[in-house]
Amino acid sequence: MALPEQLLLSDLLRRRVRCDQGLDHGAGLQVWMHPPVHRVLGWVSKPSAFGARRLVWRLNQLRGLTDLEVLVQGEPAETEQDVVERLPNLIEAAVLDRRQQPIGSLADAAIELRTGRIRHYLVSRSDPRLPGSSRWRLSLDRLVDQQPGQVFTALESLDDLPLARASVRQEFLRRSRRWRDQMQEAGSRVEERLEGWLEDPPWQEESPSPMAGEAPDEGWDDWPESWDPSEPPSRPSAPDGRRQRRSAQPPNDEDPWF
Repeated sequence: MALPEQLLLSDLLRRRVRCDQGLDHGAGLQVWMHPPVHRVLGWVSKPSAFGARRLVWRLNQLRGLTDLEVLVQGEPAETEQDVVERLPNLIEAAVLDRRQQPIGSLADAAIELRTGRIRHYLVSRSDPRLPGSSRWRLSLDRLVDQQPGQVFTALESLDDLPLARASVRQEFLRRSRRWRDQMQEAGSRVEERLEGWLEDPPWQEESPSPMAGEAPDEGWDDWPESWDPSEPPSRPSAPDGRRQRRSAQPPNDEDPWF
């Protein structure tokens, strides 16, 4: 069974250990690491719910992974819980910013299975044991110093780190910020169009005007060149060219209005 090139420590610890003899040696309990060089040497399992007996497995004993189990080969080293608690460990160590104020804790680590080298840590703002919380990727070059239970960085806040996994709340806030930015951008475009529309409204388009010396409309072509407003209007010209004027006699002598 081919192993992945990289594995999260939490994925290794949450599986139960089964050896090549088919025996179940319990679930993973704790990582065995060398903090000065950020390297994982193995992990510890708890074979039974009762008792202080613990089993230590080397990372090179790993032979395969299933959905629920870790397949190993060889015999483990037996130890006690008191010894396991004295093993150096950076997981769940507090992450301090440049002012040496805690901004989170180391919740997980990405392990290179072939060498055991830690590629980067995952930082949690809240309790690392809470499922579904956000994780920020902390590379090794961002570390300034380290002590038992503490990791020093030059960060201003966790926002300086790339987000590796967003919780439901963090994803909602991120989408809300994106929607707000999109609405602001759309509002700015509408405002720019409105300003341009007010500066150059469509009803101010130039139209031909006789007062400006332009040619009159076609409807004014038959207007007489000289016109006396004191003269009564005349009827249209007859076909023979004579102009028919209105007679002073009403056309109907019986018209009651005359």
